[in-house]
Amino acid sequence: MTSRSGKPQDKHLGMHRGISRRDLLHGVGALAGTALLPGKALADRMLALEQGGKAPYPPARTGLRGSHPGSFEVAHELARDGRRDWGSVVDEDPGVYDLVVVGAGLSGLAAAHFYRKSHPDARILLFDNHEDFGGHAIRNEFQGGGRTVIGYGGSQTLEEPSNYPATAKQLLDDLGVDLDRFYDLYDRRFFQRHKLGGATFFDRKHWGVDKLVRYDLGGLRFTLPLARRRGSVRAAVKQMPMSEAARDEMLYLLTTEDDVFPGKTVGERLQILGGISYRSYLHEYLGITEAEVFAALQPLTTDLGAGIESVPAIDATYYIGLPGYEATRLPDLEDVEPYIHHFPDGNASIARLLVREMIPDAAPGSTMEDVVLAPFDYGKLDIEGASVRLRLNSTVINARHDGSPGSAKHVVLNYIRHGRHGQVRAKHCVMACYNAIIPSICTEMPEAQREALKGGVKVSVMYTNVLVNNWRAWKELGVGAVSAPGSYHVNAMLDFPVDMGGYEFSDGPEEPIVVHMERFPHRPNAGLSKREQAPLGRYELLSTPFETIERNTREQLADMLAGADFDPARDIEAITVNRWPHGYATRDWLEDNYYGDGDDERYWFVRGRQPFGRIVIANSDAGASANVETAIAQAHRAVGELG
Repeated sequence: MTSRSGKPQDKHLGMHRGISRRDLLHGVGALAGTALLPGKALADRMLALEQGGKAPYPPARTGLRGSHPGSFEVAHELARDGRRDWGSVVDEDPGVYDLVVVGAGLSGLAAAHFYRKSHPDARILLFDNHEDFGGHAIRNEFQGGGRTVIGYGGSQTLEEPSNYPATAKQLLDDLGVDLDRFYDLYDRRFFQRHKLGGATFFDRKHWGVDKLVRYDLGGLRFTLPLARRRGSVRAAVKQMPMSEAARDEMLYLLTTEDDVFPGKTVGERLQILGGISYRSYLHEYLGITEAEVFAALQPLTTDLGAGIESVPAIDATYYIGLPGYEATRLPDLEDVEPYIHHFPDGNASIARLLVREMIPDAAPGSTMEDVVLAPFDYGKLDIEGASVRLRLNSTVINARHDGSPGSAKHVVLNYIRHGRHGQVRAKHCVMACYNAIIPSICTEMPEAQREALKGGVKVSVMYTNVLVNNWRAWKELGVGAVSAPGSYHVNAMLDFPVDMGGYEFSDGPEEPIVVHMERFPHRPNAGLSKREQAPLGRYELLSTPFETIERNTREQLADMLAGADFDPARDIEAITVNRWPHGYATRDWLEDNYYGDGDDERYWFVRGRQPFGRIVIANSDAGASANVETAIAQAHRAVGELG
């Protein structure tokens, strides 16, 4: 078989292999999503395949997931092109729902949960434009070595849950999530037992040579309990493909114990670090001047979503773990709650627990552990007559009151599903989708509120999960996680070692495992703010074909693991790319004003989330933070506003 591109190196990379792609059904769905009303037979066929227990199972799909083809085209026609004529309604639900939720991510699911607690007999319908529920908290499944291997496609871990607000803790308690169990379920000795430490990979395209240095510059040690570094920092820096002057500065940066803020209080230090960029901190306080040092750190800001010149120094050093934190003389990072509250599929299990609690027929079981392997029947999510229904592959195009917002009794919602125009009515509506699309859906909102909803910053995110049939090369090289300045993916790591509910993590290097890789596209060194860089990242993700991503993925792993027992054509079994152009909610901390109180109405996100008639807003955008606790807290607030 010839390679798809015909490039000589493609066969060596394995591009010729019949690796699993988007299945035929999804391809048809993508085509249907681009038309107003395809042939009735086609639309009926799509609907028939999703009914009667015959629904496809999205977690098992490989290729492009996340914002997959078919999930965003209608929304782009609505928001970008201003399309308003969608033809006549052909599908209309009978009766009136008590609540309709637009968006079945964690916030939307939590909103339905909270509403149902107060109204146990309510009829609830949730819409989502994607093929799966959970929003960024989605599950990836692979088949390898005769068993199912699970990974996560977005929302990763319950981070420091002991500090969650009461509403988030209560929801986790409602779902039976025992946070203390993770101390037994997460194998914190895995990386030490196999002597797998951190490393930094310098690629030949940007550094002149492929070089794997066994020292992590990217702060991965705060995410994974990696084995301790072997050898001196000086020896590691000496291997870095830089000039002697750059290596001298890098060594100083990694080893200095100087107090760069003599005489300053902790509060004053935090204020300084929050008001300057990481690049400015390196240059002005640590005396870094060499371009190669800046280049090595430039892309390692990961989900901060911008280059080192556009992110606060405190975020880069404390949150990401980039070099220079010790010189701030702030509290020791080792004292934070361990980063172990991770299901095998990340926070997709939280979404699954919520769905199973509201739609029991969708999956058996009753505990946080048995949900991991519980078979989910997507054909049971949207059953006529059920008290809670979840309708996937459905993009809401309009939500309006059936009269004056102040006195109307209902909200009327129109949506497109597989090219068919549908309509439902509800007493209340929760908008739990992206803030940016709400002004195009709720056109009767006041202009000031609609403008506020457009004020957010969304970091573009791509999580690439690679199923390999062994991890011998990682064991041979003694690495478990690698930062990669200059490479296509900014890092690559073996997945989190969790055994739960009968699911067993890879025990030895001869067994299959998921290699998790991340890319956060942005435009550094162009004089652009974080907010200005965001749309450029979105454009890149949406315009890059899967074949390009696959080739870059294979090349990076082949180069990074060169000299060890790794063959991309032999060892890579499947690739799933979780693409989130409208990724994680955040703020531009260097550009935006800070008012202290998170509910201050001078914030754009607080003004944007105000209730409007029978419509309220619940999403992580409404709190400008892409955390589980924010999604839950905003859901609780929104449902409380319904009265």
